Amino acid sequence: RWFTHFYAVSVLWNGLLLIWLLQAQSLPGSLSSWLQHLHRALGRASQNDDMGNEYFSALLVLLLLWLHSFRRLAECLCTSVFSDGVIHVVQYCFGLGYYIALGLTVLCLVPANFRNGEELSVQICWYHIMGIVMYIWASLHQHRCLVILANLRKSKSGKVINLSHSVPYGDWFERVSCPHYFAELLIYVSMAITLGFHNVTWWFVVLYVLFNQALAAVLCHEFYQNKFSSYPKHRKAFIPFVY
Repeated sequence: RWFTHFYAVSVLWNGLLLIWLLQAQSLPGSLSSWLQHLHRALGRASQNDDMGNEYFSALLVLLLLWLHSFRRLAECLCTSVFSDGVIHVVQYCFGLGYYIALGLTVLCLVPANFRNGEELSVQICWYHIMGIVMYIWASLHQHRCLVILANLRKSKSGKVINLSHSVPYGDWFERVSCPHYFAELLIYVSMAITLGFHNVTWWFVVLYVLFNQALAAVLCHEFYQNKFSSYPKHRKAFIPFVY
């Protein structure tokens, strides 16, 4: 339940960054000096002929990140049924910082030579379409899996009847113990695709999500196996047919 705070911060913070980036394209001036310094530190200060598409790709990813946080916040508030588990204060602080840093990371993907008010030549590319389609596909499956988990603790009328753990079935649960974690990874991969595959910075974000979600999935998988003797043997922990 504490993750609700993370998504609330993400919706507010990344929403502000999204508005700021949209306004920056139409208002006179240039990117803020602190962001220009950050660009130089990350080696993003060179000229780029594809400035319009890079700006558009970063704008799309920031929008997708905001939509993801908004959906997860809505699910935490209206769909999920949480137990009385707690979170370590260090993990809590890291989670808040993570979603703030994530939005800034996307902002730093905007070309350093981008000038506010300049007319940009933007073209929707195949990787934009591919990334968005994959994002929608993974998001739908993640939502379905979270609904399945929530329904395990509800009656048919929708009333919460217990907080105990049960074995989930349906959708991607037929292949893995934690399909919602796998879907989370796919969502971040879809953003990397939307950026055009070549952005090394975002692939490091994907790598972090991979290890983070894989660890959580393995712990959850072992919990299911230890708690339920009849737990399906064919299920993997995280990635279908692989791991």
